[in-house]
Amino acid sequence: MPRNALLLLSRLLLAALFVPSGFQALANISGTTSYFAGLGLPLPALAAWGTGLFELIAGLLILVGFQTRIVALLLAAFCVAAGFIGHHGQGGDDAMLAFLHQQMLMKDIAIAGGFLALAMAGAGAWSIDGRSFGVGADIT
Repeated sequence: MPRNALLLLSRLLLAALFVPSGFQALANISGTTSYFAGLGLPLPALAAWGTGLFELIAGLLILVGFQTRIVALLLAAFCVAAGFIGHHGQGGDDAMLAFLHQQMLMKDIAIAGGFLALAMAGAGAWSIDGRSFGVGADIT
């Protein structure tokens, strides 16, 4: 499969996680706020709005391939932080729940790896970055 097709597919698959998640967080802001409050985060309403907007906007930017390298780095950091905040040490005495949270943490770390690879490769020619900076959007 050609490089640009794989980069497009990568962007589509990664965006498929963040665009709906951001939309759902904003559509159910009270539930999102309650979740963040349950994690003990300060200012859970602000965290809910900020997280929802970030996921939605960053997901859309990855989808269309605009400022991909920068956005991918931000999303990689977000994935690691969100994974540790939301999953590390969660589950208490329930072995199955603890296992689930450990797997979710590892999933977040793996997604961060995908974003780091995308940051390194760039968005490819089939993107706004590719149209703005030339074929392959290979800017350093």
